[in-house]
Amino acid sequence: MTTRRSCGRPSETAILASRLTDRPLRPLFPDGFRLDVQVVSTVLSVDQENDPTILSINGASTALVISDIPFQGPVGAVRMGYLNGQVVVNPPMSQMGESELDLVVAGTSDAILMVEAGAKGVSEQVVLDALASAHEEIKRICAAQLELREQVGLEKREWISPSYPEQMVEIVGEYLALRLDQVMYSADKQSRESAMDDLRIKTVIELGERFPEHADIIGKVFDKAVKDRVRQRVVEEGVRVDGRGLKDVRTITVEVGVLPRTHGSGLFTRGQTQALTIATLGSMSDQQKLDGLTAEEFKRFMHHYNFPPFSVGETKPLRGPGRREIGHGALAERALLAVIPPVEDWPYTIRLVSEILSSNGSTSMASVCGSTLALMDAGVPIKAPVAGIAMGLITREGKFAVLTDIQGVEDALGDMDFKVAGTKDGITALQMDIKIKGLTHEIMAQALEQAREARLFVLDRMLAVLPRPRSEMSDYAPRITTILINPDKIRDIIGKGGSMIRRITEETGAQIDVEDDGRVFIAAVDQEGGQKAIDWIKSLTDEVDVGKIYKGKVVRIMPFGAFVEVLPGQDGLVHISKLTDHRVERVEEVCNIGDEIVVKAVEIDSQGRLNLSRQAAIEDLTARGEPIEEKINPEVMAAALASPAPAREGGFGGRDRGGRNGGGRDRRPRRD
Repeated sequence: MTTRRSCGRPSETAILASRLTDRPLRPLFPDGFRLDVQVVSTVLSVDQENDPTILSINGASTALVISDIPFQGPVGAVRMGYLNGQVVVNPPMSQMGESELDLVVAGTSDAILMVEAGAKGVSEQVVLDALASAHEEIKRICAAQLELREQVGLEKREWISPSYPEQMVEIVGEYLALRLDQVMYSADKQSRESAMDDLRIKTVIELGERFPEHADIIGKVFDKAVKDRVRQRVVEEGVRVDGRGLKDVRTITVEVGVLPRTHGSGLFTRGQTQALTIATLGSMSDQQKLDGLTAEEFKRFMHHYNFPPFSVGETKPLRGPGRREIGHGALAERALLAVIPPVEDWPYTIRLVSEILSSNGSTSMASVCGSTLALMDAGVPIKAPVAGIAMGLITREGKFAVLTDIQGVEDALGDMDFKVAGTKDGITALQMDIKIKGLTHEIMAQALEQAREARLFVLDRMLAVLPRPRSEMSDYAPRITTILINPDKIRDIIGKGGSMIRRITEETGAQIDVEDDGRVFIAAVDQEGGQKAIDWIKSLTDEVDVGKIYKGKVVRIMPFGAFVEVLPGQDGLVHISKLTDHRVERVEEVCNIGDEIVVKAVEIDSQGRLNLSRQAAIEDLTARGEPIEEKINPEVMAAALASPAPAREGGFGGRDRGGRNGGGRDRRPRRD
């Protein structure tokens, strides 16, 4: 399955859409069908309301149904939402942000084939109800495809699935009767795989010499015999290859803070599967810019998944992430997205990287658990811890067994890989892939219930080590402070050609992000530098509050009063009658240019002019018993105190010697 773009590597969105289209179609090709089949989905137009991914699945199925390819479809697909307590079929994309469930379901008229979901902690019953409603709609879509095939469909080419002589099946079965169980049932993956390889080679050689006419198929018959034996023992005896019961979870160990220099780290081990997740915190400018068909432009929470070849004992070139890695990373990201604090409460960009150190099944769910631990270790105030578990299915002769916490061999030999992640209260992500032609409602219900029990078990083990997010962040993580300013003041922070914001950044070491709505994010690892940047920005953007006392600088003297700058670029008039509690003939008797005096903001008049009073500030500070800190020429002040002048007549409201009404300020051009 391929999605098409003009050139280069497909985008992450396109890769995920391709995987979503491929997974429900793949099980419906006949056994042994190995011919190359390519289906290309090309998006020609997007209206931002109808999801092109759903159309891709239905379109790909329709193309296969009307072709001559021996495809055992059709397949129908729908997206389900949960809005206002109701399950909704194919809700508009514009409403999905409000939905508590984002569930993609694909299947045939008989059963469900594929499930992919993100959720905000919905219950298992909500998921089951959504699946039931989805299947009814899927039946209608499949019927429409069959109707089209009747009109324009080609005749299917003949395909006969390979079969093996019954004689050889019995001979290989007898040869392995006593040998297989001895090497197959072991908790140690490495020892089991090594012993199985040796047994396979021995079987092929010995039986090939006895039956040379069938030597070329003995290896395939061996593989079939192994699969049949494992499935038989699971369904009929409840015995798994490592000796666990059907509902048992492998041994779990948990560590946090294993890497001293990172912002947060978590090491989660389940059996022989081990995931190390590193959490890194950044400012809002570090968020990822998206270039796709959706309305979303930026992403502040990212999870990336790496699966190095050494995790499965292989040597391969290390290249960029493949489709599988991208899909697993997106699944874990979806599982955790519902518990990430909103930007209004916690304005950080968060990146998680899960490194799979050892793999024996369910690495994507191990990365969910490791990521939760890393987030809490980093001090991210997540809404609730999330854990994940992978469920399996074995069907045989009308019977079935649901397996909890499948390992690699059970995934390879089984019929289903059903991953479920969530909190103690509900599901946050689902992903199901199957190899048979569908699942019944009964199997889905049992799988979800076993997954819930296992998820709670895993959460208990995780929270025993770190019960809640750390109250303190790493010393190496940036501290981000949010300031809300008047949007009209943004230009004061930016400066001409960005000169001011560059200067703040260079001198403080802080990173400054300014949003159009007036939010300013100041990020700094060095607290002293961060506080300096905060104070600097506040000084540039603060507005005068009437009734507040300021320590200001005298910037201009006029016959009728002094102009005092209380904030950068913001000054007001202290009328001569409001400089002190007695009459003075000249402003210079109290202060001069450059002096620092205390003033109280009295009013902002109808023309936007600020009026101040030193007298009122001194009275308020004295009444509160607070010190009066001023920098005034001591000689001027001493002279004024030695010969106080009599009180003036007319007071604040009279016409002063400057020829203007008292209480105002001169008509200077206002500063921007």
